[in-house]
Amino acid sequence: MTFREFLGVLGGRWRIVAVSLLAVVAATAVQTMLTPAVYTSTAKIFLSATQPPGAGTSQVATYAVSADDLARYLDVLNAPSVIEPLRERLGLAPGTPLSVSGEVSQTSNIMTITATGGDPVLLARIANEAGPVLAEVATRKFSPLLAANGQSVEATPIAPATVPTEPVSPNAKRNLMIGGLLGLALGVGLALLRHTLDTKVRTEDDIKALSNRPILGDIPMVKSVKNGLLSLETDPHGRHAESIRRLRTNILFVDVTTAGHSFVVTSSVPGEGKTTTTINLALAMAHAGSKVLLIDGDLRNPSVASTMGLDGSFGLTTLLLGQADIEDVVQRWRETTLHVLPAGPVPPNPSELLGSEPMEVLFGKLSHDYDFILVDSPPVVPVIDAVLINKLTHGLIMVVGAERTKKRDLASAVQSLETVDAPVAGFALNMVSAGSSTAHRYGYYGVNRDVPAKPNRRKERAQATPGS
Repeated sequence: MTFREFLGVLGGRWRIVAVSLLAVVAATAVQTMLTPAVYTSTAKIFLSATQPPGAGTSQVATYAVSADDLARYLDVLNAPSVIEPLRERLGLAPGTPLSVSGEVSQTSNIMTITATGGDPVLLARIANEAGPVLAEVATRKFSPLLAANGQSVEATPIAPATVPTEPVSPNAKRNLMIGGLLGLALGVGLALLRHTLDTKVRTEDDIKALSNRPILGDIPMVKSVKNGLLSLETDPHGRHAESIRRLRTNILFVDVTTAGHSFVVTSSVPGEGKTTTTINLALAMAHAGSKVLLIDGDLRNPSVASTMGLDGSFGLTTLLLGQADIEDVVQRWRETTLHVLPAGPVPPNPSELLGSEPMEVLFGKLSHDYDFILVDSPPVVPVIDAVLINKLTHGLIMVVGAERTKKRDLASAVQSLETVDAPVAGFALNMVSAGSSTAHRYGYYGVNRDVPAKPNRRKERAQATPGS
């Protein structure tokens, strides 16, 4: 994965990263708030041995405490023989927990005493009283040589302890920073894991990873169908209609490269919105001035007629059986240049009919009568019908349902078409959610600026064509 692809994954799944970051930071903040505050207070004392006036001297003599004695005092600082007298001096009840630690300087007889706990005022008292209590206990119990010589240990304050104002634990800033880093790492990890395990096509990049054919357009999700699925008529200035016009324009460029004027529209599996896309695309081409024929080539599950409110009891299968003429079954859509050939009765052998010689002859005749022909076909993965129809047309447009189509199904469809030398002319990413970056890439002005279609080769016959 390149760095750009990595950024693309994070951009597409930024919600996972954001939720993970916020969740971990929030949990860290709550834990920090619930953790009791711990303070420390430190005092520095100078330990020395003193001898009162005696024979031959009238002054108090002061001596340095040996390193062995200092190490011994440090070891017994938390011993009951020191802690109990300290509790008595502080007026605390027996058994009251006290946490005292010490450190001896390597170059002098200075000892640093640190008291730790949750009461700042009490900690300052503990740190200040621990030195004198230690010196008193040390004289009686832990310095036998000094006691034998009539000497005593003295603790001289150097830096008395003060009441602490800030706790040493928990450190809110540090905890939140660590929580933020952990949350970010967790979010990125989950995003990469989700990307690795994701089996659905969600963006154009997912299509590009499976095929080098162009993306002809992205079509937004239609949330409301109360006015029907034909957005070119029910909402001609909406985002869905504009995306269909953009798709039509891009197909015109494909039409130039293929030197043909007919396309089969299919999908990899059912439920990707190919029929709705095909109908709206046919309307867009008709609105641009072309004489368009829409054929329902899905002889297994025809839906064009029902979607458009037309009579589907006769149609393509009727013509292939020789039971009617073209002008008898082709239906004109309202006052437009769009004509519709329904599928007709469902046959028991759809693949044989679509690959038959009568179908080839019929399609050749229709190609001379219309500027554009769009054929709605069954999906590629379940059946071979789209391949058979593609042999008659000059290009295949594959509709891909965003967040519906599985990558393996799309890959299987693309591979199947390439195996029989019927490559995809282009893709249309359908059902793109409103929040997707793909949906907002091009912008939208709310004005219909139709791009002129190819010249109408039979404009003079538009009104006189039989069956129109």
